[in-house]
Amino acid sequence: MRRREFIKVVGTAAVTWPFVARAQEPGRTYRLGLLLPFPRETAFKHTHTHTQHTTALLEELRRDGFIEGKNLAIDYREFGQHVDLLPQYAAELIKAQVDVIQSGGGPATRAVQQATNKIPIVAIADDMVAEGLASSMAQPSGNTTGVSIFATELDGKRQEILIEAVPGLRRMAVLADARNTTAAKLNELQAAARAQNIDLSIHQVVSGDEIAAAIDMARSSGATAVNVLASPMLHANFELINDRVITFRWPAIYQWPELAEAGGFAAYGPRLTSGELPQRVARLIVKVFRGIKPADLPIEQPTKFELVINLKTANTVGAKVPPTLLARADEVIE
Repeated sequence: MRRREFIKVVGTAAVTWPFVARAQEPGRTYRLGLLLPFPRETAFKHTHTHTQHTTALLEELRRDGFIEGKNLAIDYREFGQHVDLLPQYAAELIKAQVDVIQSGGGPATRAVQQATNKIPIVAIADDMVAEGLASSMAQPSGNTTGVSIFATELDGKRQEILIEAVPGLRRMAVLADARNTTAAKLNELQAAARAQNIDLSIHQVVSGDEIAAAIDMARSSGATAVNVLASPMLHANFELINDRVITFRWPAIYQWPELAEAGGFAAYGPRLTSGELPQRVARLIVKVFRGIKPADLPIEQPTKFELVINLKTANTVGAKVPPTLLARADEVIE
């Protein structure tokens, strides 16, 4: 593998807040509720090195003195295969009287907000202000803060990368989560493809049960590549999606760099399982544990985005990635 820097800084840096002197209360066990789309422990079968977001998050919390089994208890709910159960899972975490809930994605965050206006929420979401999860970046108000990850903007960037990665591409598909992607964004992707003389077919799903049929429909439309849009539910179904598109010999691009490392053709975005994203989330959780209200914690944004291209998968699907794009990648898996 080889790494090169692609984009160093995008967006604004987080506002630095003064350290809160109040440390952990002696003898207290802090309770953290996690409402995330993926299982806590399992790794993708395509790689032995994939580390889940939760592992990295807990390691960051440990560095600040919050240690599971000592003074930290975790209540975990996985919703990736059961998005319809989000209200139930949110209610269960509230009943468990957790001190903070860390939620993954807009639908999960909204479910928690609808269930409580008291328990602090630290969310990872596409665009917390545009999704109505917070009133502003600087002053989120209410009981919610977190990290906005530019996901909707990056969906368009990923489409550009996929088009560049597959010279001669004429028909491509978008796989979208109907709960997570607006009609306006889909129209933008359609217009961008049309501007490059590419036919774009859009296929929306609301659950994992619909994914296989949607990909088959995309194939029937004549598509030969697919942009898998940002979505906790689609992330949770990565193996199903990736196995199917590879069977069709399609290049596919994904949201998280780790998914290209796990066998996807390409991926572009901030890292989920290491680096600044778990660090930022953990830092916000620690501040809430120590008494700062979410309304007083500005929403943060990632500053580093990585392009990863998996040449092993490219060879499998018969794609010849231009050297100019490989030269710009942060990581090329050979």
